[in-house]
Amino acid sequence: MLLHRTALGAPPIDSLPFDGDAVLRRAGADEGRPFILGPDGSYDIHLNRFLRDLENWGVRSENSRIAYSMDVMLYCRFLYESRGGKSIWDTDGADLRAYKAVRLHGDGPGSISVATWNRSIAALDKWVQWSLYEELLSAEPFRYVDKTVVSPQGPKRVRVNADTEPEAPRQPIRFLSHEDFMLWRDVGLRGLLPDGSPDAKWRGRNGERNALFADLLACTGMRLGEAASLLTTELPPVTGRRLIGDITVPAAVAKRGKARTVYVRPRVARNLHHYIRMERDELVQRRRAQGVYEAAAERLPVRRASRHALLVENGTSWSYSRIGAADRARLVQVDGRGSVVGPLCLWLGENGLPLRRSTWQSVFHRANERCAAFGLDFDVHPHTLRHTFAVHMLGLLLRQTVRALGMREDRRFTHAEVKRLLIGNPLRKLQLLLGHRHEATVYTYLDVLDEAQEIVLAALGDWDEQAAAFERIRLGAEEDQ
Repeated sequence: MLLHRTALGAPPIDSLPFDGDAVLRRAGADEGRPFILGPDGSYDIHLNRFLRDLENWGVRSENSRIAYSMDVMLYCRFLYESRGGKSIWDTDGADLRAYKAVRLHGDGPGSISVATWNRSIAALDKWVQWSLYEELLSAEPFRYVDKTVVSPQGPKRVRVNADTEPEAPRQPIRFLSHEDFMLWRDVGLRGLLPDGSPDAKWRGRNGERNALFADLLACTGMRLGEAASLLTTELPPVTGRRLIGDITVPAAVAKRGKARTVYVRPRVARNLHHYIRMERDELVQRRRAQGVYEAAAERLPVRRASRHALLVENGTSWSYSRIGAADRARLVQVDGRGSVVGPLCLWLGENGLPLRRSTWQSVFHRANERCAAFGLDFDVHPHTLRHTFAVHMLGLLLRQTVRALGMREDRRFTHAEVKRLLIGNPLRKLQLLLGHRHEATVYTYLDVLDEAQEIVLAALGDWDEQAAAFERIRLGAEEDQ
């Protein structure tokens, strides 16, 4: 069993009497859609229809759909290789228990964590629900039990797969100090030596681009998929010394479809615009002269773009909140004559085309390996930088809150005082005073309260000053050598 992804616009096969792209589109198999082939190359129509239906069954994140598809494929492979060539349509509880013994309790390199096992169970349970609804199974193949769980509404009884494991204790989050982040970024991504000097052996060509991507993750807390799908037109403008540093993460690319606003530090925002004007523009001009964009299939021409919506070629306005990651990679700006100017995706590879998320994961992996060659023990992933943002921002917000309350910043707070500063809930108190049933009812009063945003922006200003201070120290050390 192998998992593949569709690739629209692939070179045509002359012997086929039909348009392959049109067939895939009619089947709902858009760009990058996963599908499973059997060991003999066979295509299970119903199983692959389930993979295409995942979004309609509550699995809306692209990463989750890929993970669920991989989980189902691995179970199918186990059935074929270790259970006498069985099909998933003939599986039962004994097969699942045997799979659990190998995957969860095995000693080999393929053993997985409890969290990964429970995700596998969730994928298989989703397949069971879908198959029963489609009347492809006559009965549930696995055993289910009732258990009591604690929910926000109190204890309740839920039905779960008997082979689900209790959640393991949450591991401490991994994050980087400011100094460690800059060391990892400069050595791993920019190709410098640990002392900050240039490495004559460095052959990387995209060090500044990669370092800027890491800066963006670390200063906004954006997820990999959110940052990777950014468009140039979504960046905050930089005008003189003033900066409107907000970026809207649209629902179409945000996890669980929840849009939000993140703020970019002024220094990082300026570097993003410098990347667009210099390195990125030079690359786009070279690839445009080579006809790369004119030859690209399935492109989506854009006539005009603002920070909130696009005007596509047929005159239709398209809000960013509705443009998913796959469509974003196809957007190209065109001029008045319809000639392609270049892609709208912010991050481009050497071929001038949008970078995939998997490419960024490889970039981080290579950076860790380069640091290890110098004896630097780093295991940094894109999500590590999200944790790094959260930890540093929490500290900065606490400092700003202390300032806003007129308290001395250099005093030592007791654990209880810190908790009161961080988790005291004035909205709950206001709810009780007003007699509202739901806390959400008092959220409307936040519209006239600007202090919260001021605290966030002040914290970002502190962060920018800290980064500048570290940069001055590093440059001073280089000059002394």
